Amino acid sequence: MRVSFAVVACAFLFVACSERSDDAPVAAATSEVAEAKPSEAPASAAPAEARKESVSNDLYEFEYAYPAPAASIPKLKSWFDADLEEQRRDLIKDGQEQLEQSKKNDFPYHPLGYWANWKVVTDLPGWLSLSGSISTYEGGAHPNHGFDALVWDRQANQRREPEDFFSSEDALSRAIRRDFCRELDKQREKKRGAPVKADSDDPFSECINPTDSTVILGSSSGKAFDRIGILVAPYEAGPYAEGDYEVTLPVTEAVMTVVKPEYRAAFAKGR
Repeated sequence: MRVSFAVVACAFLFVACSERSDDAPVAAATSEVAEAKPSEAPASAAPAEARKESVSNDLYEFEYAYPAPAASIPKLKSWFDADLEEQRRDLIKDGQEQLEQSKKNDFPYHPLGYWANWKVVTDLPGWLSLSGSISTYEGGAHPNHGFDALVWDRQANQRREPEDFFSSEDALSRAIRRDFCRELDKQREKKRGAPVKADSDDPFSECINPTDSTVILGSSSGKAFDRIGILVAPYEAGPYAEGDYEVTLPVTEAVMTVVKPEYRAAFAKGR
C-alpha cells in the first residue's frame, strides 16, 4: 500500500504536536507497549462499531480511527487492528529513543505524533472503498501529512489497491490527465486569486502526474464506481500554505477502456 506524504499546513496539527495533557507522565507511556491490546471484538449478533483510539501524554500523541463498515468485515478489521498496534508500538519506540537523545544532548523533547483517520469513500454491494488521512510528527518544525486508500473486495475477501483495477498506472494517468490538470488549475486559481500561467517558471504552476498522488474510487450512484478521486498532499501541487488538493473526476469512456476486463462490471460512466 502506497502512502503519499508531504508537509502539512494545518495549524491544528502543529498545536496538537505542541500541546498535551500533563496528567500522563512519560513513565506511563513507556510501559504502554506491553499493555496496549486491541479492543475485544463485539458479539457476532451485535452491529459492528467504528473504532477510535486516542492517547496524549508527555511522550507521544496517537490517534487512529476506522469506520463501522470496515469493522463489520472480520479480516479487514483484523488488518486495521494490527496496523493500529504496530503504528502505536513504533511511535512509542521512536519517542523513547528521541527522549533519550534529548537528555543526553540537552535539547528539548517535543512529543511525537501519529494520527490516522480512515473514512468510507463508497460502500457498494461488492466493494468497500476507503481513504485514509495520515499525519505524523517526528520532531521537526512541522508535522507531515499524506493519504492512503484501499478497496475491499467482498467476494474475494481481500484488500486491493485502487490502481489494481486498471491495466497500468500510466494508462490511468493518460486517461484522466487532461481533465485532472484542468480541474487542478481551477482549484489553484481559486486559492491563489489569480490564473495559473502555463508558461510560468514557477514549478507549482506545472501539472503533476495524477497517479503519483493517492487515487480513490468513488460512486455517485451507489451501484458502481463512476468517479475517480485524486488526493494531493501539500507540496505536491502547491506551496506549503495551499494545503491539500482533492480532484474528483467522472469515469469516462477513456477510463473504461483501461479498466481491466475482470473489473469492468464494477465500473460505469459518470457525469
